[in-house]
Amino acid sequence: MAGDSTALSEIDREILRVLREHGRISWQELGPRVGLSPNAAAERVRRLEARRVITGYRATVDPVALGHNMEALVFVKMMPGSEREPFETFTAADDLVNDCVHLTGPHDYVLTVHCAHAGELDDLLMGMKRELHVAETETRIILRRIH
Repeated sequence: MAGDSTALSEIDREILRVLREHGRISWQELGPRVGLSPNAAAERVRRLEARRVITGYRATVDPVALGHNMEALVFVKMMPGSEREPFETFTAADDLVNDCVHLTGPHDYVLTVHCAHAGELDDLLMGMKRELHVAETETRIILRRIH
């Protein structure tokens, strides 16, 4: 059952740890790292995928390599009674929005955005307010990442 972490063996947990850091590792490299043969490691990964413990793989792209030198957290408060679907659809499709999380508390969402400069960030915020029923935003520029 997906999400039932108690059903995972120590080897499965180690496989997940290695795959989080090295998603493209070969079976020949993975097996010895977790104390299994390459074929046994591959079979464990296939079972984790079938159980939906592993839900996919993706490339992590360096935003700076794309010219997005500014990273910010944008806390978003929607207008009362507004539809959420257009906002969520927009954030899923916009290249500047890296992550969108629905929250409890005074804000409805927090976005992680990557922009080339402050003007691009301002355009994004103004467009959301104008077209997506955003009542207010609170933005924090990320100075550096620790982890």
